[in-house]
Amino acid sequence: MECFVIQGGKILKGEIEVRGSKNAAMPVLAATLLTKEPSVIDNIPLIEDVKRLLEIIESLGGKVEWVGKRKVRINPKNLNFKKIDQSLVKKLRASVLLIPSLLHHFKKFKLAQPGGCLIGVRSIDAHLDALSQLGVKVRKTSTFYYYNGANIHNGEVILKEFSVTATENILMLASLTPGKTILKVGALEPHVEDLVIFLKKMGAKIKVISPHAYEITGKKKLSGASHKIIPDPIEAGTFMILAAALRSKILIKNVRLDHLDLVIKKLEEIGVRINIRSNRGLYFNILMLPSYNLSGIKIQTQPYPGIPTDLQSPFGVLATQVNGTSIIFDTMFDGRLKYIDELIKMGANAIIADPHRALITGPTPLYAQDINSLDIRSGISLVIAALLAKGETVIKNAYQIDRGYERIDERLKRLGADIKRIEQ
Repeated sequence: MECFVIQGGKILKGEIEVRGSKNAAMPVLAATLLTKEPSVIDNIPLIEDVKRLLEIIESLGGKVEWVGKRKVRINPKNLNFKKIDQSLVKKLRASVLLIPSLLHHFKKFKLAQPGGCLIGVRSIDAHLDALSQLGVKVRKTSTFYYYNGANIHNGEVILKEFSVTATENILMLASLTPGKTILKVGALEPHVEDLVIFLKKMGAKIKVISPHAYEITGKKKLSGASHKIIPDPIEAGTFMILAAALRSKILIKNVRLDHLDLVIKKLEEIGVRINIRSNRGLYFNILMLPSYNLSGIKIQTQPYPGIPTDLQSPFGVLATQVNGTSIIFDTMFDGRLKYIDELIKMGANAIIADPHRALITGPTPLYAQDINSLDIRSGISLVIAALLAKGETVIKNAYQIDRGYERIDERLKRLGADIKRIEQ
């Protein structure tokens, strides 16, 4: 197991660039299998989850060719389901995004139950319910889901919750299902929009007809396409919160401000100084300035354009450094607050009121401890905490952080962080 060893207490300084969005790359890569023609995807984040998904595509017989440092060409012409590596499927939550393509290619198949982050109850019931509304039959055993798409049809789908991946799955499935499908209670997150843009390049007909409702007119065939993944709003927001917590002057490059409206507003409400600099169209550079006398706040996660659940834990770490009591309310997952137990070990004044709510009072100094990275987002939050803490912190299970953040140790070193990766 690899660990991060961090000597905290340093003020950071310099520039850091936002990489491609993990949450956009996964569905877009999965969507390349909706056709038999090759597609080229650019601005791929070089992270473990992307590598695992590409390995699954290769195990299916898809040809994956790197044509640039972050650009991949995928040719799905010769897919063969018998070759799929189910052991990889079990490890990757995003493997559920392969369901639409597999239904259209093979009609009947089985997939291992997906893995992923340990952030509470994450059943795929919303997916299965949505798929059933379009005629897909699913049978579950203790280890596999058996899918039957022999009678897929168009129609109306009402999601039972604001599920991003269920939205993405229906958008992909309906794009190749002749006739008109209406999807209601659909997610509108930036990475869903990015998938829609890619599907349209492939020839799909999709439009938003009202808030959280899509109209998809299915086609018999889609084409290959070229696409560039959006910069990651979660990574951008994480770097902004890191700079605020460490009172550091950091220039964050390649940011889509329109994806972070409420995040920026909340940071400014806390008292964080943010200087928006040069831009290239929709892409901005943001200069984070050292900020003092920060105030406590309520952070409540909501579907986009609300505060994303993936930024809740970085905000929780920031709450240990502001004046007063902050309320952290994660409305989505009942395991997202487990990182607070690690913060308490480090000296945070925090109370977990219930699986969804916590109270954090600051400012409090944090002290080095051996702590455990539980999932992607709690992991990066504990990196921020370790950078704040006095002494040497060891963060176990660095792999969890690598799943979502490209070579974060090397990038933080360039800002002046004392961080190294070791085998343990």
